[in-house]
Amino acid sequence: MMNKVKKVLHLAVFAGLVSFLFSACGSSRRAFGIEEGWELLGERKVNFVRDKDVFEVSSRNLYTAIRFYVEDKDVHINDLKIQFENGDKIQPALDEVIKAGEQSRIIDLAADGRIISNIEFKYRSMGSILQGRANVLIVGRRYNPYNRF
Repeated sequence: MMNKVKKVLHLAVFAGLVSFLFSACGSSRRAFGIEEGWELLGERKVNFVRDKDVFEVSSRNLYTAIRFYVEDKDVHINDLKIQFENGDKIQPALDEVIKAGEQSRIIDLAADGRIISNIEFKYRSMGSILQGRANVLIVGRRYNPYNRF
């Protein structure tokens, strides 16, 4: 009888520990909804000094536009360059502060879609270093031949 009680107590402690570990490992990031037809291409934490990142896009899907989502802190984004699989590059004018929890304007690529090789841009977190860094997510709108506008 005593062994049964010990087993039940051990199982209860184990279950509690597992539950605690799962809740502690959960993401603290706010959830944001990606609109239908858009998909996540990449994300990065942003430093406070000028930072330059190159996102290599591994997807071979065709995209008609991209946009940035910003989490945790405001971000100043500028000097955007997009390179396509065929070697073409575009450098849309983008020099704006995107507030935490908001998104950039839509940056159109091509109505019939393009395969993105990489996205390079310069950016920096705004505000105090004591409040943490911003997180930037890049999403792309997939080309849909049945939904032309």
